[in-house]
Amino acid sequence: MTNHEEYIEVLGARVHNLKNIDVTIPREKLVVITGLSGSGKSSLAFDTIYAEGQRRYIETFSAYARQFLGGLERPDVDKIDGLSPVIAIEQKTTSKSPRSTVGTITEIYDFLRLLYARASDAYSYNTDEKMVSYSDEQIRELITGDFDRKRIYLLAPVIKSRKGHYRELFEQIAKQGFVKVRVDGEIRDLERGMKVDRYKTHDIEIVIDRLQVSTDPEAQKRLSDSINTAMYHGEDVLIVMEHGSENSRYFSRALMCPSTGISYPAPEPNTFSFNSPKGMCPRCNGLGTVREINLKKIIPNRNISIKSGGIAPLGEYKRSWIFKQLETIADRFEFKLSDPIKDIPEEAVNMILYGGNEKFSVVSKTLGITRDYRIDFEGIVSFIENQYNENASASVKRWAKEYMDKTVCPECGGSRLRKESMYFRVYDKNIAELASMDISDLYEWFRKLPEHLSDKQLRIAEEVIKEISSRLKFLLDVGLNYLTLNRGSKSLSGGEAQRIRLATQIGSQLVGVLYILDEPSIGLHQRDNERLINSLESLRDIGNSVLVVEHDKDMIERADHVIDIGPRAGRHGGEIISQGTPEALKKHHTLTADYLNGTREIPVPEKRREGNGKSLVLKGCTGNNLKDIDVEFPLGITIGVTGVSGSGKSTLVNETLYPILNAHFFNAVKKPMPYKSIEGLEHIDKVIDINQSPIGRTPRSNPATYTGVFSEIRTLFAKTPEAMIRGYKPGRFSFNVAGGRCETCQGAGLKVIEMNFLPDVYVECETCQGKRFNRETLEIRYKGKSISDVLEMTINEAVDFFEKIPKIYRKLKTIQEVGLGYITLGQQSTTLSGGEAQRIKLATELSKKDTGNTFYILDEPTTGLHFEDIRVLMEVLNQLVDRGNTVLIIEHNLDVIKIADHLIDIGYEGGKGGGRVVATGTPEEVARDPKSYTAGFLRKELGQK
Repeated sequence: MTNHEEYIEVLGARVHNLKNIDVTIPREKLVVITGLSGSGKSSLAFDTIYAEGQRRYIETFSAYARQFLGGLERPDVDKIDGLSPVIAIEQKTTSKSPRSTVGTITEIYDFLRLLYARASDAYSYNTDEKMVSYSDEQIRELITGDFDRKRIYLLAPVIKSRKGHYRELFEQIAKQGFVKVRVDGEIRDLERGMKVDRYKTHDIEIVIDRLQVSTDPEAQKRLSDSINTAMYHGEDVLIVMEHGSENSRYFSRALMCPSTGISYPAPEPNTFSFNSPKGMCPRCNGLGTVREINLKKIIPNRNISIKSGGIAPLGEYKRSWIFKQLETIADRFEFKLSDPIKDIPEEAVNMILYGGNEKFSVVSKTLGITRDYRIDFEGIVSFIENQYNENASASVKRWAKEYMDKTVCPECGGSRLRKESMYFRVYDKNIAELASMDISDLYEWFRKLPEHLSDKQLRIAEEVIKEISSRLKFLLDVGLNYLTLNRGSKSLSGGEAQRIRLATQIGSQLVGVLYILDEPSIGLHQRDNERLINSLESLRDIGNSVLVVEHDKDMIERADHVIDIGPRAGRHGGEIISQGTPEALKKHHTLTADYLNGTREIPVPEKRREGNGKSLVLKGCTGNNLKDIDVEFPLGITIGVTGVSGSGKSTLVNETLYPILNAHFFNAVKKPMPYKSIEGLEHIDKVIDINQSPIGRTPRSNPATYTGVFSEIRTLFAKTPEAMIRGYKPGRFSFNVAGGRCETCQGAGLKVIEMNFLPDVYVECETCQGKRFNRETLEIRYKGKSISDVLEMTINEAVDFFEKIPKIYRKLKTIQEVGLGYITLGQQSTTLSGGEAQRIKLATELSKKDTGNTFYILDEPTTGLHFEDIRVLMEVLNQLVDRGNTVLIIEHNLDVIKIADHLIDIGYEGGKGGGRVVATGTPEEVARDPKSYTAGFLRKELGQK
């Protein structure tokens, strides 16, 4: 019997490909689960241990609460003992809401809001003077001191710089017993039916009292009463005006500008929230960006006519109300719809775009009759804007978006906050300025902050500053020093999102918890990996168990206990092939052990490719943190783009280079980051970006449909004698078409149970038992297998099965060659990892005929890959380059970096300290560069001193 205080014991795990395994995991240790991709690591960690922990947690809820959550199915395991509360930190869990930022996820922004609500100074947005606020007692003393023995008016402002005739307001003021008002600086008697010019802007104040200021107790009592009345009518603001003088002074219970009298409500945390109406910018509703019409998208070519489709949203001429209106406008401005748009009068183009309302007459040249016409046209631009802002239909909004660009909000400058919120400062910084600082700079700023606060402010803010500083320190510890708090969570990579959640968990200081992490080292440079491992060790040292699914060599060697799953992937995996300390693991003869102890390795090529002598040259890149850099990409070789996390690699490749190439070859509309010029486009004929986004978002998508091999298989089944006799066409064998599919689940093989508070749950269809097709379709067999049996085959099995059918065999063989022989043809795309999705895309491209001049871009293709998988992947990529193509890889993995032909190292640091080209050349040349962080690790890998 194991001691459940020291171990977590899993007995008889059979989830997915696990072969009824038993495993004992030491508690309060850093445990790494490793093994080939698809061997069963995630099945053990997430689908067995985490799923059971989640199920037990929900079991603790009341019966009432559980009815809303539904019952979570027990994972296929005999027994799990010693399980603590479980927290999974995965890569897919960050919010994709545009309102979610690094600051809101980590809760640091919530503490910042509290700091600004309690310890900030307010300044006037008109004069930048410090705002003041007074009690009624202070106001009485100030008036007595400044106006002693002088006659004054006490005024209550009711209208400030607004248009209107205000007849009803004057009547209301008179009913309350007041006899005078000041209108636009002039004191007037209230009269019956009094009003002002409704089209002019007015300032109106009630004259509350006229009195002589004195220290006499009776005069002081009258002054106090009048101040109270003025504050009531002026909504906590009053004006004092000396008799016979134009000069006025403002006083307010709220924060107020002493010169202009503008006032702010007392600050509260919501004043600084871009998710609250009290703090959000009214123009962009707290998003920081707005959509604006791009006229070039509406009129892409001024050389063609309206009739020929010159106005893109309208298309070519057809008999419709809108073209009838355009013909009327053409009569008014004397042009034809068949004229090129460049020849149409500018006034007419403006009316077509922005609308107009006009009557006009036209005299018929043949009949001499005058006809009256009326134009009442909304305008194309207004119509698109209205459809985007007011139409509830998602498809209409999508249509309107095609003619709009996302731009920084002109009112808040991207800060997301309303103007008043930006004029509260702590140590000369507003909250938006802090949110846009790198985490490392922000940490330093908070370290110095206590020296610059008054004693009173420090007493209020001390605990908040401590809380913010500790959370910033955790973000620094996991290598995220280059991020900013206002960075949208949508733009974070899987690894960054996971490390943010890890930092948040370290900050929460929970103990006795089992943390399960999925490859937290993704996207981390070796320099930052050390800090990540230290963070995991600190999580362990405070009394937690840390279970990490990982391939990283450094992480495996620093673990307390390693579990190696294999021996191969898919159906050939799912067994524990070794476990113990890293030293003990290295003595076994497993694939992992062989790569760790040096028995196997990915060899450095004897000779680097020279390329074809041609290059792409990108000049003047300034997007995000890029410092006006020029970069040369030699063609016909493997290029590695390296550098510390946040140095600007993705900005250069994914956000500048790829959109330029994509727009050039495929007319894509994504706007590249700013650059000056690009040379050498004529040397390539297409670009292919193979990223890690899912190949499909529903269970209907799978590798067979994505790669197109399923169409060929359906055609093959339709040609079998039985199918021809029955008259079945290829559509009969599609689970997306009515006829051959199971209609209960409509070909999904699953039924969706919608969960109110949790993600939807999928259960097997009770009619077809997950086979997707009806009985008649399943009766058609090819070599004894039904169409459903084929979808259940692994790629390895399907390669042998379809060996004699070249069209199918070629596509399946390429999937096998990229190391995905273990997945099934019909595996739901939602269950594939990012690395698997990327390799399916790669296989799809490999199965097409290439021209030898293709430019491939891959962003961290080693994600989720074991050493052996990396070797297989690089062999495939090398075949592409050997045929004359160019492969560009953004990568941190040294096994990939060392076998590239040419490296471009970006740095020196992440964030604003990055964005420069540090070193270029062969790996050997870059390894000798003293300024590069990558060089030190590369020298060791290449065996240089």
